[in-house]
Amino acid sequence: MRKQVLAAALVSAAFAPAFASAQAASEHSVSGNMMIVSDYRFRGISQTFLLPAIQGGIDYSHKSGIYVGNWNSSISGISYSNAAGIEMDFYGGWKGEIAKDINLDVGLLQYYYPNAKIVTGSRDEKYDTLEAYIGGSWKWVSLKYSHAISDFFGLTSATGGSDSKGSGYLDLTASYEVMPKLSLVGHIGNQKVKNYSNLDYTDYKLGVTYDMSGWMLGAAYISTNADKALYTLTDGAGKSKEIGKGGLVLSVGKSF
Repeated sequence: MRKQVLAAALVSAAFAPAFASAQAASEHSVSGNMMIVSDYRFRGISQTFLLPAIQGGIDYSHKSGIYVGNWNSSISGISYSNAAGIEMDFYGGWKGEIAKDINLDVGLLQYYYPNAKIVTGSRDEKYDTLEAYIGGSWKWVSLKYSHAISDFFGLTSATGGSDSKGSGYLDLTASYEVMPKLSLVGHIGNQKVKNYSNLDYTDYKLGVTYDMSGWMLGAAYISTNADKALYTLTDGAGKSKEIGKGGLVLSVGKSF
């Protein structure tokens, strides 16, 4: 997009209409991303049974601050029964600078798991979840709150005795460039599950990222204080794993 605008500027005297079109096009931006991770952690909890995942998405934004996007990741059928093996996230909102170095971000995010459901005696419950979020950032620090509008990942009166609408997650993250291309990343988050306080937990992350010619390399130690008994899964072969335990997560990705 920037190359198109530059080329139009060089010949604007002869091609004024083309230049105007390029200026209009610059109001829109489309980008994509792909990543491979050694373990997909969502709020500190493994979604892949502590195994690798491939991830990717696409985003559209307008200069007004409005944006929409889609992000996807492979997941484990052990975490999401009857699933097609993929999580698809759809989101949209507005973000922009409201004061010098202070940015606001508000929107909605739909988590969608094709065919995944909790089979109960009365009816099947889907894991699909809709959240509203609001976040703010100042330079290298950001704070974000996400609020479940729907039941929280399948927890309803049919599966656990109570509904879980109103569950919330608070996320505090800092990313500071300690030297060119190398950044230190720190994070702490707190998950509250309405009517299921035994599922509440805090997660932590400390890591680094390095920009190697457009490829983003990452390494982070991620852990939680989630209840071990409640956050342990067993596969079909009888092997059990604590999906909230601390561990090193490696990643390599690229935006385009």
